[in-house]
Amino acid sequence: MKHWLKPSSPSGLILIVVLMFGFGFALVPLYDVFCEVTGLNGKTKGAYQGDINALAANSDRTITVQFVSNRNDNLPWGFYPEQEEIKLTVGERKQIHFSVNNSYNRAVVAQAIPSVSPPQAADYLNKIECFCFQRQPLAAGEAKQFPLVFFVDPALPEEISKLTLSYTLFDISERDASGVD
Repeated sequence: MKHWLKPSSPSGLILIVVLMFGFGFALVPLYDVFCEVTGLNGKTKGAYQGDINALAANSDRTITVQFVSNRNDNLPWGFYPEQEEIKLTVGERKQIHFSVNNSYNRAVVAQAIPSVSPPQAADYLNKIECFCFQRQPLAAGEAKQFPLVFFVDPALPEEISKLTLSYTLFDISERDASGVD
């Protein structure tokens, strides 16, 4: 084995560390590709861009949609859906609200990250308007209603009769102040 590849040499250790660091960065895009191919992870899409009127609910198939709210431990906000569960007709446009209250003694900027379960239902949940599309600043003690307008595509597989839409709020105040995404 060449001298620079020996793990006991300083240059060999540095090379191993650099390779491990590079592999760590490569895992993120590889994970995204894996999730896209397998349909795992329950990642939702961005804002729906199609013709909403063309998808009017003309079906008698109903499904149950549950709403779950979570917050990162370092975010001192109250955050909950006004309705924990609704029944709707596939293709039906629906609006609900999430209530939020900044109980912290300073202004905070938060970002909501959505997830859908079961993961294969994520492609059929279409958000028209969502508080998760932008950062949410709240002053100390301020309360707001976050709207969510969505529909479930009628092409949702028949075996899925219930789906859960979960949001987790994260404090991004430091990132927001630095201008870094």
